[in-house]
Amino acid sequence: MALSSTTFKNPSYLQSSLTLLLFFASWGVWWSFFQIWLTDPDSGLGLNGSQVGTIYSVNSAGTLIIMLLYGTLQDRLRIKRHLVVFASAIMTLIGPFAIWVYRPLLESSFLLGVVAGAVVLSAGFMAAAGLLEAFSERLSRTFNYEYGQARMWGSFGYAVVALVAGFLFTVNPALNFWLGSVFGLLCLLVLLFWKSPAVPRDHATTVDPTKAENTPGLREMAGVLRSPALWAMIVFVLLSWTFYTVFDQQMFPEFYTLLFDSPERGQQVYGVLNSVQVFLEAIMLGLVPLLMHRIGVKNTLMLGMLVMFLRILGCAVFDDPVVISFVKMFHAPEVALCILPVFRYFTLHFNPALSATMYMVGFQVASQVGNIILSPMLGALRDGIGYQPTFFVISGIVLIAGIYGLLVLKRDDQYVHGDPFVRRGATAAPSKEKEEV
Repeated sequence: MALSSTTFKNPSYLQSSLTLLLFFASWGVWWSFFQIWLTDPDSGLGLNGSQVGTIYSVNSAGTLIIMLLYGTLQDRLRIKRHLVVFASAIMTLIGPFAIWVYRPLLESSFLLGVVAGAVVLSAGFMAAAGLLEAFSERLSRTFNYEYGQARMWGSFGYAVVALVAGFLFTVNPALNFWLGSVFGLLCLLVLLFWKSPAVPRDHATTVDPTKAENTPGLREMAGVLRSPALWAMIVFVLLSWTFYTVFDQQMFPEFYTLLFDSPERGQQVYGVLNSVQVFLEAIMLGLVPLLMHRIGVKNTLMLGMLVMFLRILGCAVFDDPVVISFVKMFHAPEVALCILPVFRYFTLHFNPALSATMYMVGFQVASQVGNIILSPMLGALRDGIGYQPTFFVISGIVLIAGIYGLLVLKRDDQYVHGDPFVRRGATAAPSKEKEEV
């Protein structure tokens, strides 16, 4: 489905796009420099790799718990906004929390600060990201538009704020957190005062997402954990996206800024580079659905694994800032090539009514469990052997994950328990293989 004037006339698309834009702007303006804020001895807290790993690990534990609650509750709520409103309310508090609560606690009572941060940052941002993505994807199926073409506006919002985040950070890191509160408040106002459109009549005659009888029960939600196909995806995520997340969030920002003559110069260039990369990411989120219609869900995901491997390997091999800047651009297609086919994989092979639970458990929760385990270990490894040797280790594991996914993940015509996927120009063929889900 191409982005057209008809799409822009869809009120649900506009509402979802603006919500995602404001959410990712609120998150990106401080999150893109969060690791630098934690490690920089001058403008930040000056923490070491093990301490940063502890923070990311406990954040992942908090995200894991809250994400499970968000996923199961949102599947019960279907397209009601209660949870996204709650998350947006917490987003508005990031400025006062980070400056008046989080930083003082990390400096005076580290473990208490880590726990407090895990609760607030997870509920307002890290778990909320999966919640808003799953919520928006469900709206796209209800109101007939491409989810990726709404999600791209989230990346656009992230890109806009990343363009100025580096300059704000060099002036005063507190400005990044306060601006996050401003965008959070705008997101909250949109959710509270923009009335939801009515469910389309043709959709309501089949599966009305507002009716209780079409809402999955807790037993059905728990039953997805018995599916071997789900566990195959969980292992795949643990070996790929989890390691990549630790690399990209916990290690790459400081690694990149240290390539420059001064940290301030590196931080400013990183902000601009991050903005350019996310602008490209937004474009790719609009284009990858078209590619996926041509080559299929699994093939698109495998292409994403190849790009992920090359991104990490490039950072392990090269240390020139110009070359590393080019390599970082690989992140732009990689996000779209991974996130969008993962969503479609779940709605293809599992009950679409459980899409929020499946995405939370099979992708987001799996990656957070991996982060809990891997963040301290990889942080300590980085302290011991340095950034680039650690990147070689991570790239090798991602390569193994790609081979595993190629052999184990289901083809688009296997175990079709959800919405069938038909490549453009192909004809649908019913799946002859069955699996209890």
